[in-house]
Amino acid sequence: EVQLVESGGGMVQPGGSLRLSCAASGFTDSNYGMSWVRQAPGKGPEWVSSINTGGSFTWYAESVKGRFTISRDNAKNAVYLQMSSLKPEDTGIYLCNFHYGPNDYWGQGTQVTVSS
Repeated sequence: EVQLVESGGGMVQPGGSLRLSCAASGFTDSNYGMSWVRQAPGKGPEWVSSINTGGSFTWYAESVKGRFTISRDNAKNAVYLQMSSLKPEDTGIYLCNFHYGPNDYWGQGTQVTVSS
């Protein structure tokens, strides 16, 4: 059974930083793409960032480009999101997604709150 567990969320002041982690279990190899998606209160899901299987390509939403960095550790079946220069509009639930073959797997989400 595949399971994804996020961690690292919390409350931070504007301009602060957080590092989110998502650890997966149940995969037999590392041939999956990884993404982060967030959902702000009262809004629909917003794609944030993705990284390819080998980690050589990354993509970012314009709203986070230059502030967030996605990375992965295949040995640990983990994906990370380093978030810097956080803004109140970054507030939301952050969910990791692993795309493996025809299937998508989601974590339960971790809350990020940016407020003074």
